[in-house]
Amino acid sequence: MSHTIKKPTFVILAIALGAILNPLNTTMITVALPSIQQDFDLSSTDISWLIASYFIVSAIFLPIVGRLSDHYGRKRIFLIGLFLVLISSVLAPLSKSMLMLLSMRLIQAIGTSALYPAGIGMVRLYIKENQNRVIGTLAVFATTSAAFGPTISGLLIQYGGWPVIFYVNLPVIFLSAFLIWFNIPKDEPTKDAVFTWDVIGMLLFSAFITSWMFFLLSLEGGFTLWSLILSIGLTVLFYMYEKKKAEPLINVVFLRKNPIITVVYAQYILSTLIFFSILLFAPTYLQKVIELGSEYTGLMMLSLSVFAMMTTPLATRWAERVGYRVPLLFGTLFGIVGVAFLFITTKNSSLLWIIVVLAVFGISNGLMNISLQNLLYTFISVAQSGIASGLLMTSRFIGNILASSVYGVVFARGLNDTSKNSMTLILLAVSLVIIPGMFYVTNQKLRTEQW
Repeated sequence: MSHTIKKPTFVILAIALGAILNPLNTTMITVALPSIQQDFDLSSTDISWLIASYFIVSAIFLPIVGRLSDHYGRKRIFLIGLFLVLISSVLAPLSKSMLMLLSMRLIQAIGTSALYPAGIGMVRLYIKENQNRVIGTLAVFATTSAAFGPTISGLLIQYGGWPVIFYVNLPVIFLSAFLIWFNIPKDEPTKDAVFTWDVIGMLLFSAFITSWMFFLLSLEGGFTLWSLILSIGLTVLFYMYEKKKAEPLINVVFLRKNPIITVVYAQYILSTLIFFSILLFAPTYLQKVIELGSEYTGLMMLSLSVFAMMTTPLATRWAERVGYRVPLLFGTLFGIVGVAFLFITTKNSSLLWIIVVLAVFGISNGLMNISLQNLLYTFISVAQSGIASGLLMTSRFIGNILASSVYGVVFARGLNDTSKNSMTLILLAVSLVIIPGMFYVTNQKLRTEQW
């Protein structure tokens, strides 16, 4: 049966709209955190769980949604994902308790997790011209669009409070659903074997991620040996179980057999940790410490997002000319400079100075993010691209979860310049750890080119 469609541009637009919902909803909430914290009387630990639970659910569902869409139909799964986001976006603003808000966020995470994998499946099936370029553009778009979340929410919260960040989704959902419904043919019935869920793998993954978060958040009150032992034990148990599965939730065997690729993922986790820590910290610092309104906070955050977006295409061309080491090295150095600038930033610093600090972190992320993604795909075959892209998304969520944990631990006793400096020291240590890994993976890349 022919898989040609009449208006591929509309299909790409629909998928792009769906793809931005997950990254945007992970970051739009950052400017709303002070209001949510006040309305529900939450601690910084509660906020950490509100943020991290979204990433945990996304990390669980992203690896399996691709197989779900292959079995049940890409159009069907994409539309179901949009419907779940619609339900959560309508009900979340009506939340009267932390539990209801958390539940709606989790439903939203499941829905948005379906959109990118199902969307890429539709691209591979229906978009024949410049397919790789379309997929690459969507991947960058889905990643870098997260940086605009704080700006969008900051400009809108002043008109309707924190609930308005959920209403932003509605026009995106309706337009994406309309374009998909009328431009993608009905899903063909599958003749594959019955789909099987890796339920135990999902439970173990949730358990070991949650246990590590609990351990990290408990450090503020002192070291707990039993929590560390439990976290290590659940991690080992997850690994032992998953390596025996034919279709695991996370392909740990692939990671074990490809240590270079594993280091690239580790680099990506650490760079994401730094970037998302700033995304979480800066809006709250600007509102609570410097006492800016949400609209001015959103505009300030635009410095971070614009420089990240501007640097991304430049980093791609730079790597094509000189290789990956130089862009990655400069990305790391900009990160260290940003950390140094942040350390000397105080509540009395000028807004222009803070814009400069955010811009430096944006440049660092733009260089690191796309360079690591492109470097990853130079080490893998076309047949491994599905596994690799799924693990890359999981790595991003793990970095976000770690950033949420850092936020909870550092700001448990309040957000001020002292706690800000504590976070800065953690980010400095992470930046320094990135350097040897960066030299390792780029050395391996040079060797493979010489062979």
